[in-house]
Amino acid sequence: MKKIILSTLILTALYSCKKEGQKTDSNTTTDSLSVTQNTNTEGTSYVPKELSPESVGQHLAKNNDTLYVTNFFATWCGPCIREIPSFKNKMQELKGKPVKFTFVNLDDKAEWNTAVKDFVVKNNLGNDVILLDGQKLDQNFFTSNFKQWDGGSIPFTFMRKGSQTDEYLGMMTEEVLNSKINSFLK
Repeated sequence: MKKIILSTLILTALYSCKKEGQKTDSNTTTDSLSVTQNTNTEGTSYVPKELSPESVGQHLAKNNDTLYVTNFFATWCGPCIREIPSFKNKMQELKGKPVKFTFVNLDDKAEWNTAVKDFVVKNNLGNDVILLDGQKLDQNFFTSNFKQWDGGSIPFTFMRKGSQTDEYLGMMTEEVLNSKINSFLK
């Protein structure tokens, strides 16, 4: 009975972000960063790999002088997709600095070789995306890794540098992203 309730809770959490479209909006303009990055031949490979919840938890717990920015998203989540250009701009700006961006994809496994692959290739994020099977998540994953996030909705961004952490639920504007990252890099 607990597994049924937990599975229902997880599925509800993952689908609480409205499916604003199965694919990104074709009317969306492409930012210049993605155009230049997509010309890079390295970006055409699809390299994300599946990690277990335990491995993702280990990634979230890294405690050193690098700033880890971890964003939980799904390709069907409109706000998730709309915030990606801000993250990509910041990644380009901070290239070579001790900052690591990771995008944890929560799409259904059935979408990994279609929608997720298309998204990763289009945005040249192959080395920065982790696939996480939501069916393997339980409430312990959330309580062990986050102070506030219960998996109830996405996008969700977790930042850690040393023992300092920050959690942000919802779509992050470029201004908010810059402010939060700058507060860690002072």
